[in-house]
Amino acid sequence: MEESPMWEPDAWASSGGWPAPREARTGPSLSSVLNELPSAATLRYRGPGVLPWGAVEEEEEDGQRSTQSLAEATQKELQEPGPSRELPWPMQARRAHRQSLARNQVAQGSGSRAAHWTLLLRRSKEKVREGLRSMQPWEWTLKRIGGQFGAGTKSYFSLLRFLLLLNVLASVLTACMILLPTWLEGAPPGPPAPNASSPCGSYSPGSQGLVAFSTELFNLLSGEGFLEWSPLFYGFYPPRSHLAITYLCCTFAVCLLYLLLTLHRSVSGLKQTLLAESGAVTTYSHRVFSAWDFGLSGKVHVRLRQRNILFELQVELEEAAVRRQAAVRTLGQQARVWSVRVLLNVAVVALLGAALYGVYWATGATAKLQEMHHIQRTPLLKLVVEYLPSIFISGVNFVLPPVFKLIAPLEGYTRSRQIVFILLRTVSLRLVSLLVLLLSLWNQITCGGDADAEECKTCGYNYKELPCWETRLGQEMYKLLLFDLLTGLAVTLLIQFPRKLLCGLCPGALGRFAGTLEFQVPDEVLGLIYAQTVVWVGSFFCPLLPLLNTAKFLLLFYLKKITLFSTCSPASRTFRASTVNFFFPLVLLLGLASSTVPVLYSIFLIPPSKLCGPFRGQSSIWAKIPESICKLPQTAQEFLFFLGTQAFAVPLLLISSILMVYTVALANSYGRLISELKRQIETEAQNKVFLAQRAVALSSANRAL
Repeated sequence: MEESPMWEPDAWASSGGWPAPREARTGPSLSSVLNELPSAATLRYRGPGVLPWGAVEEEEEDGQRSTQSLAEATQKELQEPGPSRELPWPMQARRAHRQSLARNQVAQGSGSRAAHWTLLLRRSKEKVREGLRSMQPWEWTLKRIGGQFGAGTKSYFSLLRFLLLLNVLASVLTACMILLPTWLEGAPPGPPAPNASSPCGSYSPGSQGLVAFSTELFNLLSGEGFLEWSPLFYGFYPPRSHLAITYLCCTFAVCLLYLLLTLHRSVSGLKQTLLAESGAVTTYSHRVFSAWDFGLSGKVHVRLRQRNILFELQVELEEAAVRRQAAVRTLGQQARVWSVRVLLNVAVVALLGAALYGVYWATGATAKLQEMHHIQRTPLLKLVVEYLPSIFISGVNFVLPPVFKLIAPLEGYTRSRQIVFILLRTVSLRLVSLLVLLLSLWNQITCGGDADAEECKTCGYNYKELPCWETRLGQEMYKLLLFDLLTGLAVTLLIQFPRKLLCGLCPGALGRFAGTLEFQVPDEVLGLIYAQTVVWVGSFFCPLLPLLNTAKFLLLFYLKKITLFSTCSPASRTFRASTVNFFFPLVLLLGLASSTVPVLYSIFLIPPSKLCGPFRGQSSIWAKIPESICKLPQTAQEFLFFLGTQAFAVPLLLISSILMVYTVALANSYGRLISELKRQIETEAQNKVFLAQRAVALSSANRAL
């Protein structure tokens, strides 16, 4: 085996291996070698006060003079000194800067007390932040999941905990702003009498007389019967002036809370995400030197992390190979690839169109089937018909995502881009199917948008089929939420656990065919976002829906935890942290934006029901706000109405435009700074290559001598 190159003995002194004096060495000096580096011309890159290359070889008696020169150079260059740890300098220069600042504070005698209190305040904030972080629920469980199954699986449970917090806060606001005012002003009235009539027909929720247990169970699953006239739905709340205002204000307050907390979560990791996505220079070095998780415990977990790092490197190499193949394609090959992509996307659009049309058909068929006499007499058939849209939506969401996974590799994209396309198509399917369901319901409520139709001419909505259309929308969202929970329980208990038992009991071919379950983070996270979007849409029509979703997410957390540790193994293909930190919150914001459209449309454009709800008798739900403003003092009226005029909107638009331009300019400057830092990283890499070449050349020369 070839021996490693070693330094010659005459280059070392007899005093313990320290370098010999400069006169005793031959060949180029270290200073001359370092001055030939590509970055030697950029002295500012090494920080202020740093001595030139080779100055470290001076005699020891010059050490104190070097430290003084460092402090003097630092003092001259900094006009406005800042914290030493935030300066991009070497450790020696930062230490000298900190000592200089300490001497100045002691000499001046001013500002030391303020600096002391500032330090105490900063440390107190850090301790409070650490205490709040330690008080978060399931913190140890998340650490255990992250150490055993990786950061991708941990991100799912972290997002589940965040959504649980959102629903708890929304439930508290709903209880304080809707439930308490309802009973503080007196007991709410009961349901309308069965024989009561009005120009908009009659409305008789609830069952009369004795009801069988099976009927009560079906009412619990469908939201009808005793639940229809309960605090769970919109129609229960009486038409009181203060209650109507608090009901509407609660909706906007909860929406604002959702927006602020979701934005905070989205932008918290955006900086690290952008750096990770743009790290083309340091991709492999990051995997090799910084990808190890020191929180792992156990040989199995260590080997798993090693395989994950190996797979990440394989993914990077495969994507690099795909990009190289794409760069050398001929014109005919490119035309063939793009033809395949166009055909596959046409197939995807056709599948999405067929699925959405099926949702629209199922919603329309539900109304027709409910009118049949034999279905009304059979409670089980009636329940199945009422759940027909929910069943169809869940079936489509169960069948089409695996099809999208089969189509994505045929398009010739890199693996990361395949994941993005799969997620985008799945998100589009889930959100658009929900919007199509609402669109078909609005088509029934507004008579297809024809205000002159016979059913809608009297009251502005289809009062014959939907006497309380808000409660009907709340019931649809309630059934979607409940069916999603029942589907998750059925998949876990009837598919995942038996499959794990089959895999353990059958070690042969059947057990290998069953395989080991993997926790699919993207699919599970998209399921959470879909369930939360359903709650955002239905919280106006079903005020207690966030409370029900809190109980559902609490049950789901423990169910997924048991499933994870008992039946699942870590995914063989890791999910990138950049997608976890950026794409999932982005999809959550997309779901929030999609949910606001139907709610705002219902508030501003559709007339409220005349027989139920706190806004009965109004031309629109929003009309209650101007009516309440007119009861305020004159000054408050003028101020609130001024907020809706052009005199306020135009300056606000100008200020927003200026702030936007400033933000864009600041982002561009940061982009140029990042480009400069990337160039410096490339220069540093060139330095290492140059030094390696010189070391090889010197070792070869020494062996030749």
